[in-house]
Amino acid sequence: MEPIQVGLLGMGTVGTGVLRIVEGHQEDLQKQVGSEIRIAKVLVQDKSKSRRYALESDRLTEDAWEIVNDPSIQIVVEVMGGIELAKTYILAALEKGKHVVTANKDLMALHGAEILAKAAEKNCDVFYEASVAGGIPIIRTLIDGFSSDRITKIMGIVNGTTNYILTKMSQEGASYEDVLKEAQELGYAESDPTSDVEGYDAARKMAILGTLGFHTSLSFPDVSVKGISQISKEDIQYGKSLGYEVKLLGIAERQDDLISVSVQPTMVKKTHPLAAVNGVFNAVYVYGEAVGETMFYGPGAGEMPTATSVVADLVAVVKNLKLGVNGRRIFSPYKEKKLKTPEQIASKYFVRLHVDDKAGVLAKITQVFANCEVSLESVVQQPNHSIADAEIVIVTHDASLASMNRVLAEFESLEVIQKIKSVYRVEG
Repeated sequence: MEPIQVGLLGMGTVGTGVLRIVEGHQEDLQKQVGSEIRIAKVLVQDKSKSRRYALESDRLTEDAWEIVNDPSIQIVVEVMGGIELAKTYILAALEKGKHVVTANKDLMALHGAEILAKAAEKNCDVFYEASVAGGIPIIRTLIDGFSSDRITKIMGIVNGTTNYILTKMSQEGASYEDVLKEAQELGYAESDPTSDVEGYDAARKMAILGTLGFHTSLSFPDVSVKGISQISKEDIQYGKSLGYEVKLLGIAERQDDLISVSVQPTMVKKTHPLAAVNGVFNAVYVYGEAVGETMFYGPGAGEMPTATSVVADLVAVVKNLKLGVNGRRIFSPYKEKKLKTPEQIASKYFVRLHVDDKAGVLAKITQVFANCEVSLESVVQQPNHSIADAEIVIVTHDASLASMNRVLAEFESLEVIQKIKSVYRVEG
């Protein structure tokens, strides 16, 4: 059998992992697909640069069009990152009838609909398992494993950098600034960590998961986003004292075809499985009407976990080639997008306040909640010797986002409240 020729766009961390797996597991791969999978050409920025994984110079190119325009290359694997160039090369490859595997979450969150439409037009495969949660096969699971079920909620820790930071803050009582600096030194966080710590990376992943889970075309602007940069170690300690861990959660919910998608720091009950997901690990919790609750856990990034997902997609494309069924598994959203209003988004909330230390303050605060039709689960006044004011921590029952916004607006003008220190969603 003739080898299946593959072009690899990018030889960074993930690209190197793909090469290691494809060339190191060749016997196993051939048993699965019936022929050799050969990475014929690899795009690099500088052919003369020394690399951890050495390749013959004739397999390297600095020109992506050598791969895109090569008629012998049947599959293009994109792990170069970025958006515009990657989009250009992928669309051109599809136009020429080549199948595509990508790990590019930013690209798929922003331009996935256009890319999948082109793939459908050309009867080509586009697989992107590695774009979300690294080595966890969550995309394949949502498309295939839940095909007979109706998903109502997807909730997950889908960014390892922020989970590492929050884990260290929780376990060691360290400040956000100190842990972020350590994460940068260890290579878990970029020198500019904005995409991770402000929740943008997780939001792009949740747009992809929400689209797949709810069969509706969701994109990054549809996701309400709040990051972790304002979380204090006091917030985490108060949460722990009440039985919660703070996690940056992506939450996509559907009720009667109305959808909400958000990324936000969340107080997660310690009895919930997501509360025990620590370090750089990811986990995705899926609620199905038939199956109930399931959780998928594993490494969310790194050379080999991510490369494993890329190669699994590559194997799936080759199997489809052998069967002559490429392009038949293209996911096309078929439901109209209907986003929930703030009146329709409901959850519990954790609120921490600095207030005047005098009689009658609590009555005024509870009256505001009552006026806005928000009932309270617990109210705790915690001793805090570092401030002159009193500190009150409140956990509400389920309340609409609109009602909570009205509460917070009234708090801003209530004289007895010195500062709204923090407000978090509560789950579990």
